[in-house]
Order: sequence, then structure tokens, then C-alpha cells
Amino acid sequence: MRKLFRRPFTALTCAIAVGLQACGEGLPPEQGEAPPAEATTVEALAQPAAAQDAEPDILVALQSIPGLTVVREAPSRFPGTRFFVLTFDQPADHRNPQGQRFQQRVTLLHRSTTAPMVLASTGYGIGTSAGQMEPTAILQSNQLLVEHRFFGPSIPEAANWEHLDLWQAAADHHRIVSAFKPLYGAKWVSTGASKGGMTSVYHRALYPNDVDATVAYVAPNSHGPMDPRYVHFLATVGDAACRERIRDFQRDALSRRDELVPQVSADAEAQGAPLDFLGADKAFEFMVLELPFVFWQYSNPATCPSIPAPGAPAEEVLATLSDVVGYFGFSDPSIQYYAPYYFQAGTQLGSYRSDERHLRGLVRYPRQYAPAAMVPFPIEPYGFDFWSIPLIEAWVKARGERMLFVYGQLDPWSTNAFDVRERNDAYRFYVQGGNHGASISRLPESVRAFAVERLTTWVGLQQPAEKGRAVLKAAQLAAGEEPVDTGVVDLRRPPPRE
Repeated sequence: MRKLFRRPFTALTCAIAVGLQACGEGLPPEQGEAPPAEATTVEALAQPAAAQDAEPDILVALQSIPGLTVVREAPSRFPGTRFFVLTFDQPADHRNPQGQRFQQRVTLLHRSTTAPMVLASTGYGIGTSAGQMEPTAILQSNQLLVEHRFFGPSIPEAANWEHLDLWQAAADHHRIVSAFKPLYGAKWVSTGASKGGMTSVYHRALYPNDVDATVAYVAPNSHGPMDPRYVHFLATVGDAACRERIRDFQRDALSRRDELVPQVSADAEAQGAPLDFLGADKAFEFMVLELPFVFWQYSNPATCPSIPAPGAPAEEVLATLSDVVGYFGFSDPSIQYYAPYYFQAGTQLGSYRSDERHLRGLVRYPRQYAPAAMVPFPIEPYGFDFWSIPLIEAWVKARGERMLFVYGQLDPWSTNAFDVRERNDAYRFYVQGGNHGASISRLPESVRAFAVERLTTWVGLQQPAEKGRAVLKAAQLAAGEEPVDTGVVDLRRPPPRE
């Protein structure tokens, strides 16, 4: 069985082994710290372009970037900005830049060439209307949003799935940064949430000099395609009564399979979400297995009492499956769209294992709910790369500087949060009671102020780190908080879940 993806990590392995000094091929050599940029203010960056120094005609400047095509300029709802839909010419295989090419979709929210740049990723496809990520709003910066390779139109005509790995995606971002930096010369910040956060971290680890800081939201590290650590998390998260209510619902639903599956099939068809690929029976079982994970990922625990008790009418059971999990995620259109994600999860990024212990005798497809089941072609010949994620993890822990991670306390994906070191000016925060929608804005006020201070300092808009920490400590004491309990001092331990 072939093992993919290993070669690009030779340098990363070597770097970790020798204290992460540059060695061999792969990662670019570490460069000295650039002199600090002259401090300015967020308010100054928010001024119209006319108030900035000699702002170039941005459309003309974009049209001069090699490999970039301006598809169109579209309306922007943010005052003082312009919005562009672009494509950037990329090699399908960065090891063979003279080979097959594809056009990668990118959007640009432009404020000023002197403002910072946020390099954003969803990890999936992107929309083509103006929007901004949280760091973009905080910094009043420019924003480049990059569509992940193999999603939407950003895919080679004759796609070779061996070219869908985290190194190739990081190289996509590296080429985009290299193309835009001559125009946008201020500080750069990478960001993304969930798979987008993962994508931004992988790019940072492999090309650490491309950006000056990284803000990653709810970005996990999964070890293997069926990581059992998620099972433990779901066995302890939240309230014990709620966990048992969910298990009762699963047992009841699977015991009524003959009654419920025909209706699931009919409802899915009516919603334009046919289940032909998996089949209605397997799709139904996967939905039931998925329910605990997605409940804690997205739902408010206060809604737990609304989960039907055993023996509830079929309509209530199906409504809960539809509302909490949704039929569409297991439908043919969804599997077609998300196949690149499931391929990556099944060959490199990893995913979670479902807990089936309380469902013995009720599951018909034991241990089959895994990424490989959701890809419309066999992925077993590709094997699973068990090296890349642990190497990225080790780099973040040892050398990840100016990085900020935000997780939700109740979100199952926080099980395997990235580890950081404050000595690297890197921080990890948990939103108490938060889920997969965790953000800086949802942190406690004093912690939020510290996070914003670090981010603005990293792009040259604020005070030195020592002053920021003093301000935070004063705010904590004034609020009657113990600094050690805020996640600022001990950033590696999530708050208790019970």
C-alpha cells in the first residue's frame, strides 16, 4: 500500500528533531525577526482611501499580478471597501509546476494597501459575496479568502486525488501570499474556523514566514480516521441526564428502524436530498450515530429536554433527526460536494469514532461510520498518513509563535485542541459553555480584551506585550477574577466540563 504525503514533511521532522532549526528540503529557512512596524491605530486604517498615502488604483494593481485574473468587481456592504472575485493560476502538483494547472477561486475585500492583510480559509468552497472574518473586523484590514483546492470550481479538470493533501494546500496559500505581498506590504494574519482553522495552521507550520500571526478557531487534531478520544469526550461532556437522554433516543430510534426508515427516505426525497449512495437504511443509522456529536457541536444544551423520550410518535423522532442532524448531510448532493473533505479526513486529517457500545444488537453497520464510507470511490489504496498531523502538532507546541486558538468548551472538536506555549506569545482560550461557534467576541470581557490586544500588537497597532499583560491583569483584578482561572495563565488545560 502506497503511503502519500510523507516527503514534504522531511524537513519538518528534521526541524523538530534538532530544535526546529532549518535543515534540508521542504520548509524555508527561518529568517530573523523583521524590525517592528511603526505603530499606528485601527482608527487610522478605517479612514477612506483618499486619506491614505498615494493609494494606487487597486483594479489596475490587481490586473498586474502574474497569474491573477479579476473575474469581476462586486458590491461590498462594508463602507470604505471594494470587493473583487478573482482566480489565481495554480499547479495541480506543486512538485511539478510545469504540469497540469487549475484556477483557484479567491475573493478580496480591499480597504487600503497600507492596512494589514487577513489571509482567510474556510477549508471548503467559498461564496462570492462580500463578508469578513472576525480578525478582519477587529483590525479593519484587507481580506483574501481562498477556496480550498478540489472544492467548487477550484479543481483540475482531470483531478488526481493524490494531489489533495495538506502540503499541496499550504503551497497554494504560499504562492498566493508571494503574489500579493508586493502590493500589500503591511503585516499579514492567517485565520479560519474548523477545517479553515486547520488549513491556516498547516500553512503556518509549513511556511512560517508567510504571515506574522495566526488566529484559528475550533481547529482540532485528530489521530487516525476513527480517533477514540472523541468517545471519552462525549461520555463526559455536559450534563449526565442529557447524555443519557440522547442515548435513550438512539436506542429507541434504531429499535424502530422498520417503522422509521421508509419515512426518512420519503422525507429526504421531498427535501431534494436523495439517499441513493448510502441507501436509506445505512443513512438512517449514520444519522442516529451522528446525533450526540452534532448535538454538542451546535445545539444549546438547554434544548436537551426537547429530545423525544422512548416511544414518542414517529413524527417527533424524525423531526429531531431532521432538526439536529439533518438529512442533507447524508444525501447524494452533500456527499458529492464534501467528498474532498472526507477524502482528506480518511487519508490524512483524521476524524472521530462514534460510540456504539450502548447500541449493541441495534447497529447493522458496526464501525462503518467513518470518512471512507462517505467518499464515492475507494480510498483504501491511498492508505492513511499517520505522521503529518502529529508533526504539525509538535511544531505548534514547540515553535508556534504569535498564534491564538479559540475553542468551545462543549464542542467535541475541542477534544484534541492544539497545545501552545505562552513563552512563544501563543495562547489558547475556551468559551465557557460555547460550542463550534466559539469566537473572540464570546470570551469574557477581560480575556477578550487581552486577545484583541495581542492581535493588534502583532500587526503593529498596539502596545508592547508586557503592557498588554499588565492591562489584562488589572482588568481581571478589578472584575474580581483570579487570573489563573481565565485561561490566560494556564492555557493548556480546558475548563471542567461538569
